Amino acid sequence: MDSTKLPAVLSEPAVKPAGMSLMQFALVMFILTSIPAAAGAFFGVQTVSIVKDAQQEKKDDPPAVDPAYVGTMSVKELPSIVTNLAETDHVMIRLQAAILFDAKAVANPDVLARQIADDILAFLTTVTSSQIEGASGLQHLREDLNDRAEVRSEGRVRELIIETLVVQ
Repeated sequence: MDSTKLPAVLSEPAVKPAGMSLMQFALVMFILTSIPAAAGAFFGVQTVSIVKDAQQEKKDDPPAVDPAYVGTMSVKELPSIVTNLAETDHVMIRLQAAILFDAKAVANPDVLARQIADDILAFLTTVTSSQIEGASGLQHLREDLNDRAEVRSEGRVRELIIETLVVQ
């Protein structure tokens, strides 16, 4: 059989297969990429404007200050307190703290700081390590120390600030 004379059915298909041309494919990809890109740009512009508005509002509002810290408040650092805890002689605690007080109400802050440090030292010798364990234990210790400072100063100390607490 001669290969140059093929029947018409085999040489050329009568119907072209359904497919996309390169140009149609590029157009579809452009559309599918453009829609999410436009949505992202819109979202980005909206987010930037919301953040700018929030920053402007924050600049316009004066900072909220606790009334307890307004006025002639002073900070006095207490001497370092190092002692054993109640349960054993092998467990030591070291505390560095400061007191916040009204400078007009306290005549001699050095004497008051020493008295408060002595009270804290006496208190810490009665505390066990299990009492100050964890976040709630630290919170209870802080409240107890604040109460002691307030009682010793007859209400002139606003707060006792724990700067460093080491138990070893």
